[in-house]
Amino acid sequence: MSVRIEGDVGNPAEVIGRVPRRLFGSFVEHLGRSVYTGIFEPGHSTSDGRGFRGDVLELVRELGPTVVRYPGGNFVSAYRWEDGVGPDRPVRLDPAWHSVESNRFGLHEFAAWAEAAGAEVMYAVNLGTRGIQEAADVLEYCNHASGTDLSERRRANGADRPFGFKVWCLGNEMDGPWQVGHKTADEYGRLAAETARVLRMIDPDVELVVAGSSNAEMPTFGEWERTVLRHTAGLVDHISLHAYYQELHGDTDSYLASGAALDRYIRAVAGIIDEQGLGGRVGISVDEWNVWDQRRWNETDQARLAEEGWREHPRIIEDTYTVTDAVVVGSLLGSLLRNVDRVTMANQAQLVNVIAPIRTEPGGPAWRQPTFHPFRQVAALASGVSLRLNVEGERLRTAQHGEVDLVDVAATAGDSGRGAVFLTNRSTASPTEVRLRLRGARYGVYAAETLAAPDGETRHAVNTADSQPVRPVPLPGTAVTSDPGGTTITVTLPPLSWTVLQLCPEAGGHA
Repeated sequence: MSVRIEGDVGNPAEVIGRVPRRLFGSFVEHLGRSVYTGIFEPGHSTSDGRGFRGDVLELVRELGPTVVRYPGGNFVSAYRWEDGVGPDRPVRLDPAWHSVESNRFGLHEFAAWAEAAGAEVMYAVNLGTRGIQEAADVLEYCNHASGTDLSERRRANGADRPFGFKVWCLGNEMDGPWQVGHKTADEYGRLAAETARVLRMIDPDVELVVAGSSNAEMPTFGEWERTVLRHTAGLVDHISLHAYYQELHGDTDSYLASGAALDRYIRAVAGIIDEQGLGGRVGISVDEWNVWDQRRWNETDQARLAEEGWREHPRIIEDTYTVTDAVVVGSLLGSLLRNVDRVTMANQAQLVNVIAPIRTEPGGPAWRQPTFHPFRQVAALASGVSLRLNVEGERLRTAQHGEVDLVDVAATAGDSGRGAVFLTNRSTASPTEVRLRLRGARYGVYAAETLAAPDGETRHAVNTADSQPVRPVPLPGTAVTSDPGGTTITVTLPPLSWTVLQLCPEAGGHA
């Protein structure tokens, strides 16, 4: 099989847009073991005096998330933020995840953890059971310097300087009937607009994310966005989009085409923004995305929770990811890069244990799941501008998404002259030869790595606490030729693989 890919590096018209650093975000919710025994475990052999697991922090820094959304998610829609500050922390029931919340970890702890991780905080407010006043209170508590009751409470609780959180989410998935405080589009749109107004009065520099649809299959998708944007036009900076993908009924080809489905979802939301005359004024925040086998939650975890009763941080939604899942995650990252003209930020959900690239055991080790590696590589290497590339050749016919390119591709050109090409081979059976022509610049390839099934393993290979065989390895056989018009790179991709080419400019490298 063979595919031809072409792009003009030297043509500004072929630049999709600049790559926003917030594209590489993550998500920590009070859900399962994401917080407790995930990022926070007092008494663990690697934990510091604050209870932050050092082994997890080391992996988070390696992974490279630039912004982390907190504290939810479904959890936030019944959360009282005051419970997680100060010396007296009440124990509450969390109806969203049928769990007991101790509140030992809260706003101050997360702000300190995010600083240690080198990540910006994206804070979500409760617009389910609460509303305008509570949102205004938590913003004042976090961002006002001093001299008021709430700011002085923050200082008394150990944070003399304001947290200065910039990005605020106006609730979460309010279109979903599973959400505590679920609302109609008009109900939510009006509440979001009034909340946005008062937040801007308190801190004019905040960026606000209004809740879009929970997924593209919601019966209200489209009309929800139109209604909410009519209410909030001129008040918000971003509208959210949530997208999860899973392999159903053995339909592997459709699963591997998830990146193309995300492309269409993003462009549909972008079209609605443009319909409302808000193009260029409202960006898209893909603030929940990942691969997730939701059957386990729906068919196993919920039944177990009902049987076991209310417990602290139960083991739920702890998917064990495979080579196949990592390849799909790579293609979803490629979709985000191809849509940087509209996507302003994105958060992979979630960071630790819950459908996460990092797994832990209480009192034990932390390790990288296969999905860790594509995120780490893209977060480290994708910079500068995203390039528009044309793909010709073999196609993959799928039941759910129609025909898609056999090889999914995204590419970036950094301001330093270095570049990166990200390739997903969706063929499960055969290697695919790729001929990549980059006009307008002369490059060398200084590193080529691929993630595929290790020798003797299948596409279902996983990493465990004891062994992590699924990881990128050097890809031999890359051929590079340059001429006055540009560079041609020929590479053979293994079946069902994720490949990264790191490019460096040749001496005198611009044609």
